[in-house]
Amino acid sequence: MTGVDPRRDTGALPRGPLVGFAAGSLGMGVWITVPGLLLLYFLTDVLAVAPWLAGLTLLLPKVADVLLHPWIGHRCDVEQARRGHRRRLLLAGCALPAAFAALFAVPGGLTGAPAAAWVAVCFVAGNLLFAAYQVPYLATPADLRIGYHERTRLMAFRMVVLTLGILVSGLLAPLLAGGDDATRAGYLRMAGVLAAGMLAAMLVGVVGIGRLRRAAGDPALRHASGGWRALAASLRDRQFRRLAGAYLAMSTTTHLVLAGVPYYARYELGRAGLTTVLVAAFVAPALLVTPAWSALARRVGKQRALLAAQAAFAAGSLVLALGRAAGLPVLVAAVAVLGVAFAGMQLLPFSMLPDVIRAAGSSRAGTYTGVWTATEATGAALGPYAYALCLAAGGFVASRAGETVTQSAGALAALRYGFGLLPAAVMVVAVLLQRRYTLDGAARADAGH
Repeated sequence: MTGVDPRRDTGALPRGPLVGFAAGSLGMGVWITVPGLLLLYFLTDVLAVAPWLAGLTLLLPKVADVLLHPWIGHRCDVEQARRGHRRRLLLAGCALPAAFAALFAVPGGLTGAPAAAWVAVCFVAGNLLFAAYQVPYLATPADLRIGYHERTRLMAFRMVVLTLGILVSGLLAPLLAGGDDATRAGYLRMAGVLAAGMLAAMLVGVVGIGRLRRAAGDPALRHASGGWRALAASLRDRQFRRLAGAYLAMSTTTHLVLAGVPYYARYELGRAGLTTVLVAAFVAPALLVTPAWSALARRVGKQRALLAAQAAFAAGSLVLALGRAAGLPVLVAAVAVLGVAFAGMQLLPFSMLPDVIRAAGSSRAGTYTGVWTATEATGAALGPYAYALCLAAGGFVASRAGETVTQSAGALAALRYGFGLLPAAVMVVAVLLQRRYTLDGAARADAGH
């Protein structure tokens, strides 16, 4: 069978299977959040890795993702073609918690370049396992016989649970690591606790996907396998390129901000413990506003709603560039604005991706999704790397755990402007790219609007 399943789309999906599917994102949220939030800081301020090397340590493993994710997408379609499901890849990806724990289990004698090498190897392994879970997971909505608005509803459930995972791990990780007095042992304790939670959530997600497919009629489409021809076809899809290009800029920006939070809290605001306050202000609003973004998308379309989220993120970032002069309440409010925008920038692109796949009549959802997750992984690497370059350009001095280092005025300015002005500039690029996406009007018309 090729193309979209010819049977009509099903109606609203039951709540139970939706929650089960979304549960997988709880574990994924830990991997998305904790390395992005703490790994750069762990390298520079605990393992005494120079900022430029720390940035490369996070960037280079992600380069492999550009090839690994499309390949995983191809294998994903092969599994679908042969077996009618992608469960084996999902189960293989459930080994991710082990790689996550190893990431922070740096042997006690290693600092500097050897410690960076350990982290890089573990990061490569973790990224591969994450792709094995993420790609088939995100290919699921394109398989199901559901319509334009129901795809938004499905991803809204996923977004709320993902946000919960980001919030819980983002708040617990700094506390478990030791707060203001984080140590190697504290980071290892944090990694062990969160890894156990990841494993449980990811296994529940595997079961949930099976229930969701059955609830939607389980079309079990026997997709044609992918390969380089399928990859080339996805890259020739102009709507997909525009959406993916905009999401690359969004992913870069959000991961840049996430990587900068510990530095901004400690050096600009004067207290490392404020990291948890900023993370809460960034993530907590998403739990409340995701339904509002879903309602706005139903009213004005996903494209217009996403442009509004991008503009709000850019505006909030500019306020953060003011630093402590703006006052802590104003800065926390600005971070909350970023969080509101972040909710929209997670929900809407991920619900637009299956729209693109279905509009293309593609039977290779895994290949499309593999390219998409490679884009996301690239942004996750570029964001921290860009911030690390800002630190290096400002003369930021790395240190070991327990050391106190006085940073220069140039270093402090670099970490402040890198946290505020640079994200705003990159988000403007996202807006310009997103405006070129034109599929949403036709997709809404097909849905009856």
